[in-house]
Amino acid sequence: MSADVSQAEAEADSSVHAGSSVQAAGLAAFFTGGRLTTVPRKPARREQLLRHLARTLFEADRRYSEREVNEALLTVHDDFPALRRYLVEAKLLTRDKDGSGYQRAAIG
Repeated sequence: MSADVSQAEAEADSSVHAGSSVQAAGLAAFFTGGRLTTVPRKPARREQLLRHLARTLFEADRRYSEREVNEALLTVHDDFPALRRYLVEAKLLTRDKDGSGYQRAAIG
C-alpha cells in the first residue's frame, strides 16, 4: 500500500477481514466491522490469526518497506507495531537485517 492510499481504499482492504475468509478461518469472533478487536492469547489461535493476516495483507513475492507494512496492518488494528512484531516473531514476515524491508515468508 502506498502512502497516498485513500480512506475508502483502506476500508475496502479491511473488508477482506469482515467476510467469508475470516469466518472460514474460524476467526470471526476477533473481528468487528472488518477491524481486529482483540489478539488471541492462546498461541494456536494467535498463530491462526497471524497466518490469516499474512495471507490477506501481504503478497508472497513482494518486498515491503516498513511504512507499507505499518499501513497494511493499520487497516485492521491500531496497534500495528505489535502485529508487525508478532508476524516477525512467528516467522510469517521476514525482516531485512537493517530493518529497512519486509517480505512475507512461505506459509504452509
